[in-house]
Amino acid sequence: MTRKFVLSLNAPKAIGPYSHAVWTGNLLYCSGQTPIDPSTGKLVDGEIAEQTQQAFNNLQSVLADAGLTMDQVIKVNVYLTSMTNFAGMNQVYQERFSAPYPARTTVAVADLPLNALVEIELIAEKN
Repeated sequence: MTRKFVLSLNAPKAIGPYSHAVWTGNLLYCSGQTPIDPSTGKLVDGEIAEQTQQAFNNLQSVLADAGLTMDQVIKVNVYLTSMTNFAGMNQVYQERFSAPYPARTTVAVADLPLNALVEIELIAEKN
C-alpha cells in the first residue's frame, strides 16, 4: 500500500520521520502539532493559551492543504505537560470549534518536544 500523505508548506517542518497527515479512505489522520511558529521553526513565546492557539493554527494549515476545515474534525487528542493547563487549553479549544464538538481525549504527559506545554493531534473526515 502506498501512503497518501499531506505535506503542508504552511505548517512547521516535521521534526522527525513522519508526515503532517495521512489519508485512509475519507479519513485524514493528522500528526501531533506542537506550538512551533512555521516562520521561525521555534516554539512560540507565551503560556498555554498562546501555545494552544499556535498548535491549532498549525493543524488548520495541514487541514487546509488537504482541502478540509476544522468543521470536519471528528476526534482530537490533546497532550498537556500539566493538567493545571487544562482550563487555558479548554478555553482556546472552545473558541476553535463549535457545537456539536468533536470527540476528545486529554491526557497529561511527562514531556513534549522542545519543552512545549501542549501537543494536539486530530482526525478529520472528508464529506
